[in-house]
Parts: sequence; C-alpha cells; structure tokens
Amino acid sequence: MLMLHMDPAAWNVLTDYAREEFVQRHRAFHKSVAEEGELVAGHTLAHVSQSTVVRVADGAVSVSRGPLLAHPVQFSGFYLIDCETAERAHELAALLPEARMAGLGIEVRPIMLPSGIEM
Repeated sequence: MLMLHMDPAAWNVLTDYAREEFVQRHRAFHKSVAEEGELVAGHTLAHVSQSTVVRVADGAVSVSRGPLLAHPVQFSGFYLIDCETAERAHELAALLPEARMAGLGIEVRPIMLPSGIEM
C-alpha cells in the first residue's frame, strides 16, 4: 500500500498552477499503474475535518470529531498496488507528487494476508 499524507500548510502555499500539476500527476500515475495491471485500488480521503473517532470504554461507545491524532500531517489517501518487489513499490512511490514535497513522503507498507506478508 502506498499511503499518502498531506500537510494543509504545504498545500496552501502552492500556486494554482502547482496544485493543478499535483492533481495531473496523480491522474497520470493512476492511469499508468492501471494500464500496467498493478493498481488494485486507489482513493483520496475526505478532508480530515470530516473524520470521526470511535472509542469503547467500559462498554460505552463514544464518537468524537476529528482525526485520531492532532498532527498537521494527516493520512489523505492511498493506492493499493500489486507489484512483484519492494523495489518496484519504491519506484512507483517516487512517481507521486507528495514524494517531492518538503516534509512529506509516501509510506510504503506491505499488506498482511492470513498467510503472512504479501510481497
């Protein structure tokens, strides 16, 4: 899984042109990995202000607003890919625009299946 993170402060300083280029890079990446047969799924998450956190304590369920962690950089989306090696996953991650943004990066994490790590 290629896990995407975003810092709203980093996004807010981008020009309109840079934002459009960012979106176009994602579209090109999505198309490329789909054509290569490596894309399983990929989605952008709604803004973190739309998130809720569910907790259970002493049998009581509580739902609160906001992200689990109060941190400026938040999980913002993912691409689930099916590739042969970790090296290939790293090559694909390097193509994403977040990999080029200061303070950000793409977290690459293997998926655990009942039989163990797949990759």
